[in-house]
Amino acid sequence: MNLAGALARPSLARRLVLLAFGWSLAALVISAVVLALLFRQAAERRVDQTLGELIDNLLSNSTVEAGQVFAPALTDERALRAYSGRYWTIAAPTADGRVQPLVRSYSLFDSELRSPPDLVARLKARPSEPIAYDTRGPLDEPLRARARYAELRGVPVVFLAAEDRSSIDRDVLNFAAWTAGAFLLLGGGLVAAIIIQVRVGLRPVFALQNEVAAVRRGKAERLQQVYPTELVPLSDELNALLAHNQEVVERQRTHVGNLAHALKTPISVMLTEAGQRPGPLAEVVARQAETMRQQVDHHLRRARAAARSQGQGERTSVAEVLDELARTLERIFRDKGVEIDWDAPDELFFLGERQDLMEIAGNAMENACKFGRARVRVRAAATTAERFRLTVEDDGPGLTAEERETVIRRGARLDESAPGSGLGLSIVDELARAYGGRARPWRQSPGRPATLGRPADGGGLNSRLSRCFP
Repeated sequence: MNLAGALARPSLARRLVLLAFGWSLAALVISAVVLALLFRQAAERRVDQTLGELIDNLLSNSTVEAGQVFAPALTDERALRAYSGRYWTIAAPTADGRVQPLVRSYSLFDSELRSPPDLVARLKARPSEPIAYDTRGPLDEPLRARARYAELRGVPVVFLAAEDRSSIDRDVLNFAAWTAGAFLLLGGGLVAAIIIQVRVGLRPVFALQNEVAAVRRGKAERLQQVYPTELVPLSDELNALLAHNQEVVERQRTHVGNLAHALKTPISVMLTEAGQRPGPLAEVVARQAETMRQQVDHHLRRARAAARSQGQGERTSVAEVLDELARTLERIFRDKGVEIDWDAPDELFFLGERQDLMEIAGNAMENACKFGRARVRVRAAATTAERFRLTVEDDGPGLTAEERETVIRRGARLDESAPGSGLGLSIVDELARAYGGRARPWRQSPGRPATLGRPADGGGLNSRLSRCFP
């Protein structure tokens, strides 16, 4: 399956990771924004407090003489330098709701502090509460300003003080940058922690998957591990299903055995009676009864193999079977001087019963010994994680294209002078197909080493068997 198809499939782990990552990302972003706003408010309160102290100083030391307001002699050096960033003004409210400057700091030079149009109305609405606002300074720099309404000997006045807020904005920006960097590192740590948490939390699920795969491959018969409470019902149900399947297979085997016994006995009686009464009718009965017995054996063998291929937990060592067959066949064909060279990994197993593999490999190897000259080579090797190939090669005369199509047909014999019934390779093909594989003979060039790859033209019979594990 391609990557796009794999990503399109629902994944419990991916869903948990994405959900936790989404919530964590939202929490981190909201936290970062809130922290930046709180830092900004704290910085503004600090400036507001400084401006409030300046206004209090102006209010407590200002005087009124003959209706004219006089400001105190303040020693704030910043207020004495032009455009220094620290400004103050004592103004009088006008009839239209604006303010008219009466006295101002030297730092304003020839400029005025800007104020909102409704400042006087807001101050009169709450005389005891100062108002803070943002404005622009003489050099169009951002200012943080504070205003307060008061009456000096019956004269209404508005005290204004302002300070350059560039340092506030710069500090807020630096704080936001450092906070973002720290939260990015924290977010990366959280993502790693989430992934680890999900992997650890879902480890029993992955263990269950691996154990089920082991059962499917024949490495185990039941689920043996102890799982968390949430997975116990699932593991119990899987074990119950495996037990049920095994019971069904055993029942099928019993039926197969009963059928074999029920059919073989009458056929044996017919053959015996036909042999005791020679004649044309007896020959016909004997020939047809023998055909019936062969057909019964053939179909019972297929039914047995099909039932076994559905079972789980049965496996047969390929190397042990090939070793036993090679020793037996070398003794049988000792007069011919046949040598069998076989090779199979010790960890290669056939997911089925030993007898079935004996029939598959034994018939193919016996056929090679029978029609080869003196050398037979057998190779078994895994092609994928769930598939292996058994190759039987000999140094015989080989087959034509037509003979390759005929040789695995049931009862077909290319050499009538040789002993046998013509059923060997058909049995190999039937059993291989029952287990999800196939048998294929091909022709190989004489003198060239046989391979498991693409066949070449020439002589030599090679039977290749592929077993596909479901």
